[in-house]
Formats: sequence, C-alpha cells, structure tokens
Amino acid sequence: MPDHKRTDDPTDAVLGTEGAAPDTGAQAARRRRRAQFLRDLHEAKELRNRVQPRRVRAERMRQALRMRTFRW
Repeated sequence: MPDHKRTDDPTDAVLGTEGAAPDTGAQAARRRRRAQFLRDLHEAKELRNRVQPRRVRAERMRQALRMRTFRW
C-alpha cells in the first residue's frame, strides 16, 4: 500500500512537490506561536484554579447572609 501524504494541511508541501521540504521558517513561527499559546493557556488555568476557591467562598458567605436575613 503506498504511503500518501495529507494534502489538506496548508503548512504542508504543495501538491506535486512530495519530495520538497516544507517551509521551515513558517513551521518554526507556527511552533513558536503554538508554544506561546500553550504557555498562556497553562498560566490562565493556574490563575483560575488559584482564584476560584475565593470566589466560591465569597458566594457561600453571601448565600449564608441571605439565608440569615430571610424570614420564614
């Protein structure tokens, strides 16, 4: 069975140039952007995990205050 390259990837080699190497500059730039995105995503997740308990605690305190002031 012959080994076929995917041709739907825009960063891959152009049709008819299977032996040619893809543009390494564009690939390197893509990898840098992706690495930066993943770093930012990881940092945002850490920040959310660090801040979330405070938000939950504040909401719990507000709910307790509402329940104390509510008259049956």
